[in-house]
Amino acid sequence: MTNSPAASPNLDHPTFRLVKDRFADRKLRATEFRGQSTLIVEAGDLHAVMSFLRDDPRAKYNFLSDIAGIDYLNYPTATIGRFAVVYNLVSLDRDDRFFVKVFLDPSLATDGIEEDPALYLDSVTDLWPGAEWMEREVFDMLGIRFRGHPDLRRILMWEEYPAHPLRKDYPLRGRGERERYGVIDRTSA
Repeated sequence: MTNSPAASPNLDHPTFRLVKDRFADRKLRATEFRGQSTLIVEAGDLHAVMSFLRDDPRAKYNFLSDIAGIDYLNYPTATIGRFAVVYNLVSLDRDDRFFVKVFLDPSLATDGIEEDPALYLDSVTDLWPGAEWMEREVFDMLGIRFRGHPDLRRILMWEEYPAHPLRKDYPLRGRGERERYGVIDRTSA
């Protein structure tokens, strides 16, 4: 594992060593910031690493607390990829928190409406069933799709919504959705 320029020089979380020993042939990076440890993995290695972190008795991260999507568009130090998906893992036995991050870079210059083959990750719903709704939210808001998800559809926006509103290139005033949205009053409801 390499220490990124923005990372603290003290990468002593024991999980880093476990993952490095198990996946010695994979490209891994590690950071610590304010006592929070983050492992950065390649998209193709995500499911194997997450399975190891859940199942290995030395790691035993048995609770997936959250999944968050981030858009790094125009971020001054973002060089790995435009989007990131961050998994917040907790070992309830040790009261230990560990983050796993994956970067994705879109292959298409689209406005977020078309499906981009580079914005796919393997679902972790087979490891943590509670990931179902969290992955749906990341899909709905940022357009990142999850292979193997049992029910990948919008969760916050309506199904025909034309874009992904948490992308930083989404216009602040929208694309006219409010003006075209049919209003239902009490008499017609």
